[in-house]
Amino acid sequence: MAMQIIQQILFVAALGAAGYLIARRVILIKKTIELGRSEERSGDWGKMILFALGQKKMFSRPIVGFLHFIIYAGFLLINLEVAEIVLDGILGTHRLFAPILGDFYSYLINFFEFLAVGVIVVCVVFLVRRNITKVERLQNTRHRELMGFPVKDANIILFTEILLMFAVLTMNATDAVLQEMNAAHYEKVGTFFFSGMLKPIFEGWSEASLVVTERIAWWFHILGIFAFALYVTYSKHLHIFMAFPNTYFTNNDVNGKMTNMPTVTKEVKIMLGLETPSPSGEGAGGDEVIPERFGAKDVKDLSWKNLMDAYTCTECGRCTSACPANQTGKSLSPRKIMMDTRDRLEDIQQGWLKNGMDYMDEKSLLGDYISEEEILACTTCNACVVECPVNISPLDIILQLRRYKVMEESQAPASWNMMFSNLENNMAPWKFPIDDRFNWAEGVK
Repeated sequence: MAMQIIQQILFVAALGAAGYLIARRVILIKKTIELGRSEERSGDWGKMILFALGQKKMFSRPIVGFLHFIIYAGFLLINLEVAEIVLDGILGTHRLFAPILGDFYSYLINFFEFLAVGVIVVCVVFLVRRNITKVERLQNTRHRELMGFPVKDANIILFTEILLMFAVLTMNATDAVLQEMNAAHYEKVGTFFFSGMLKPIFEGWSEASLVVTERIAWWFHILGIFAFALYVTYSKHLHIFMAFPNTYFTNNDVNGKMTNMPTVTKEVKIMLGLETPSPSGEGAGGDEVIPERFGAKDVKDLSWKNLMDAYTCTECGRCTSACPANQTGKSLSPRKIMMDTRDRLEDIQQGWLKNGMDYMDEKSLLGDYISEEEILACTTCNACVVECPVNISPLDIILQLRRYKVMEESQAPASWNMMFSNLENNMAPWKFPIDDRFNWAEGVK
């Protein structure tokens, strides 16, 4: 009895510590996203269900999509069992739901075990793809943004999921043997299919050894879940949770539509005679609020949705593999744009933790993380946006950084400046007068 109370105390302490650390991290990420400027976005439940829950874009590559769905759905559904484990840990019970659910409990655990084995198989396949067959878009030898932690991060997660699933099977196998021995506190729920295959390993063990093994597997699984939940807040696997709000706030405009700045649009319309200046004498911008900065130099100039995109990035590389600039050897990688944005946010967080929430360093996203060469290489073809499984837009960030270089620093390639001059003088990108615009049609019948 005393040992059971000690276990309950230890479990509640572990649960409280995990809850505190995860909540602290979530609040910090929320504050970081709120660094971005405001932007009106209407939510779309349909797109969230289609792209986050239904994983629609993942199935553009059917085999990988199917494997990913198994590991995603499997891990999420298996963790429904965590509710029972948590309540058992707090209350000092064992298989609390078994008497309540009756025979259905066995079907449910068998289903969870089937998913657990599916997760193990898929994780092994993904480890092989990353480390043996070496899928090109996942290799740091080709993509410099994957150097260091990103490759380790993916392998850590895959190995962890395999261990957690084996812990479930071990826990159930030893539990089944203990039931047959009529051990105290072990509810008779029968043998489950996959863990039943492991039973021969434990038959012949003493009751004390089985109890210790079952408890180790139980504790390893639940503490592993707590650690995993905390770890993903530092990892690309935060997309497990962030995919839902990010797809909910998906841009509902037509793909490829670029967002203009209202003040600039109004200025151009006045210049072209399409609109009259404000009679208030407040300038060509009229009642429009002139922004503090045209475009974006640092993360605080981007919108909160851009920053949410950065935390949602799965680092899968589909955007980069579809990017024509990257395919032709240019330095641009849309995946790197998102990873650099997140790295910038994480560096700001470190500054906050060390120096207080008002601290801002002298670095900026443009220049210290993303180079001018990268943003100029973009063709604005929108391929990265179309390919992203969770509807991230690296293009939006690129355009805002480029807008800053042109409008704030007056730095643009010579060919761009020529185009700008033609637009200003001829109202078209081409270097000939408006009156000559239809000369090509002469003689055409």
